Amino acid sequence: MSSKKQKTTGNAIPHPPLPTNNLVSPLLTDMYQLSMTYAYYISNRHNDASVFELFFRAPPFDGEICIFAGLDEVLKHLANFKFITEDIEYLKTLIPNATPLFWSYLAALDCTSITVSAQKQGSLVFPRVPLLRLEGPLGICQLLETTLLTLVNYPSLVCTNAARMRLAAGPKSVLLEFGLRRA
Repeated sequence: MSSKKQKTTGNAIPHPPLPTNNLVSPLLTDMYQLSMTYAYYISNRHNDASVFELFFRAPPFDGEICIFAGLDEVLKHLANFKFITEDIEYLKTLIPNATPLFWSYLAALDCTSITVSAQKQGSLVFPRVPLLRLEGPLGICQLLETTLLTLVNYPSLVCTNAARMRLAAGPKSVLLEFGLRRA
């Protein structure tokens, strides 16, 4: 396992590249995260200092380790995180009785106050060892949880499976297809 960690903040990239998939936006979350963020907002806890860690409990495929992947897309998402007007209008249909100040809060959110510590992309990681650690205001960290799980889980699964296949096939064999149907 690599003990080197990469550190960045939302301000680290002056002109950040967009996420590879245009569906990766602040709306790539679930109602639980939105409800919790609203609860923090109305109880005036949304700016409380918080720490979130992303880790896995058990390695895939009955293995011992996982290969960490997806950090590049996580950093792109954090650098571009912003609710647009259409997002806010849609969210108003989901939480119709929310205070208007909540929508102003969401519209002003970005990730410049978030600090990210991460394992090095491609590192071998054991269960319960943080892949990512986010420090920042509770409201924004809560909103990021589902998206970051989405951006890390699948790439890490595919990389881990590819490494297992390579070990099983040996260094001289040609391997094909690690797409959606084989993960």
